[in-house]
Amino acid sequence: KRLGALQEALRRARDEAEPDWAAVGAPIAELMADIDVRHPSPKPAAAPSRAPDGSEIDRVIRRCGAHLLRSFAKNGFIPTYAAFNLIGDADMGGREMLMALTGLNSRGYKNSTLLFSLARIFIAHSPARALINPPWTGVAEPMWEPVQIRHRSAYYDAFFTEALLSYVETGLASSDEAAASRRAISEMVDFCLKTSAEEVSSHDGSTVRVITALAPLPHPRFSRFFAQIKQDLGFGIYVPDCDTTACSFSAATQAGAMDPILDQPLLDFYRGYQVREGANEPRVTVPLNDNIDYEGGVVTWIDNLAGDRPYGNDLDPTLNLDILEVSFRNLTRWNILQTPTRLETVHRIIGFQRRLVESGAFRNPRSHIYYLPELYSAYFGRCHAAFMALPDAARQAIDPDGTFEFIRGKVLAYVESELIAREMNPFDAALALIALAHLGADVSTFAPALNCITAHFGEGGRHGPYKAYEWNKMKTPTRILVGGPEVTSAFVLMGLALARRAMVKGNA
Repeated sequence: KRLGALQEALRRARDEAEPDWAAVGAPIAELMADIDVRHPSPKPAAAPSRAPDGSEIDRVIRRCGAHLLRSFAKNGFIPTYAAFNLIGDADMGGREMLMALTGLNSRGYKNSTLLFSLARIFIAHSPARALINPPWTGVAEPMWEPVQIRHRSAYYDAFFTEALLSYVETGLASSDEAAASRRAISEMVDFCLKTSAEEVSSHDGSTVRVITALAPLPHPRFSRFFAQIKQDLGFGIYVPDCDTTACSFSAATQAGAMDPILDQPLLDFYRGYQVREGANEPRVTVPLNDNIDYEGGVVTWIDNLAGDRPYGNDLDPTLNLDILEVSFRNLTRWNILQTPTRLETVHRIIGFQRRLVESGAFRNPRSHIYYLPELYSAYFGRCHAAFMALPDAARQAIDPDGTFEFIRGKVLAYVESELIAREMNPFDAALALIALAHLGADVSTFAPALNCITAHFGEGGRHGPYKAYEWNKMKTPTRILVGGPEVTSAFVLMGLALARRAMVKGNA
């Protein structure tokens, strides 16, 4: 009976012009009830007796910086990798799979989600489960799958730009490395703002230049083999997104770029993608994190000029931190305080973040679409630093209710009492340092993360100082992790640079 129901569901998905996707997915959703995939739960760890000395920290920073520059020189860009985990994501049960089937727009994406879900059922009940999904230390998942797809994206270039900026700012780069860093930064900013830019329609009928996560071929640099696989899985059309746009604008602003694209007040555009309760909540067509209140949040995917949105739409809290961060960096350029609608858009995103943190949901992996709670914490630290760099009067106008200080306390409590109090891997530790240093934690709290990073130095072997770990992910059509050895080096570099600056200031 079960076999017959599955055969009929797959036949309908293949042959019918307009299948009833909820009915198609129902027999597979039923079989997903006992997959039992769980988030990692790291064990408590003993506090270290002392932190590594400054010379060891400087050595790791130099090696990570050299790794990024060597990779750029070798490839002409700094690559990132995608890898499939066929056991799937812990937050994707049968209910969520049905959300995807009914909320995604691409027929190929729906079918690949259906088939990957079926594969999860067989894997979960076979001996192969232990091989495909072995346990690991810490929270971020190591990317040890045998097939990894190398590619380039403006989103990644934006963060590699920030990493190289932080390397130069430490003063630890040689003169040659500093010059190479500036050249790489210039090329990556151009890739973000020029190569990856495209025009889209705004809600007021105007056109705006935004940034797509995957520029047209050959710029993403993946192989012809993967290009066909991407097409078959439903990723034939790749539309721009709000997060890549925000992070690219932010990195370019930090690098001192003067491209006219940066003069566009993005908040006017984002306002059209901001959820207003009861008015445009249907914008979130794939509500995998429907445990949180979407009011005031900005959704992920941007319709291209043809009106395509193959992934439907979702809403991620960390993305909304990136929108706040780039807005603070361009507060004067975009006349945010002088424009009531722009200031209101900022206030509503801040309100969305406050409700998320007040409820405690930011600690729950289910609340996040593309990231982990530890990454939300690091990115809040990054956003908080941009906020604190503003004049007092601007901070008061933006946050009259003290929401940033409230969230700061909650995030610090999570990082200090949960993240660094348990077993970590180097990527966890780097994110913890970014949060702790940006949020003004006592330097004595840095010790567990610093020790983890220095103890694992060299674990990457020939690939670099560190292994690849989960930076971000897609939960559909299966769990696709994105990261790489260079990504780990970048985040370790940024975390150590921030910790080093705070420690020097503390000693002074």
